[in-house]
Amino acid sequence: MRRQFSLVILVAALPILSACGQSLPDDKAAYVGEWHAQAMDVELTKDGTVRYKRVKRNTTAGTTTISIDAPLRRFEGDNFVVGIPFLTATFEVSTPPHQEAGTWKMVVDGVELTRIP
Repeated sequence: MRRQFSLVILVAALPILSACGQSLPDDKAAYVGEWHAQAMDVELTKDGTVRYKRVKRNTTAGTTTISIDAPLRRFEGDNFVVGIPFLTATFEVSTPPHQEAGTWKMVVDGVELTRIP
């Protein structure tokens, strides 16, 4: 019998720390919304909350699920950094939000995401 392992990493900011998040700057408004791919979901809100979930399936190690629900710290170019002091994650945006045939897309950590209308 194959065993399934699940690793869940949850970064949940305490209400007092969530006030440390940054609202999305006007020039990054295209990032706002719910973004989806087969094994990845990212949501960025205008007030600076970031929710992320990614499921990786591996034939030898089973399934790994990474979830983050944390405040936006800052943008570094097109990339965005989320978390609380001393515990952050940087999301690499190789293709920023753009429209293709009327559909919004972006590439985060090598995964093409589509914004949910």
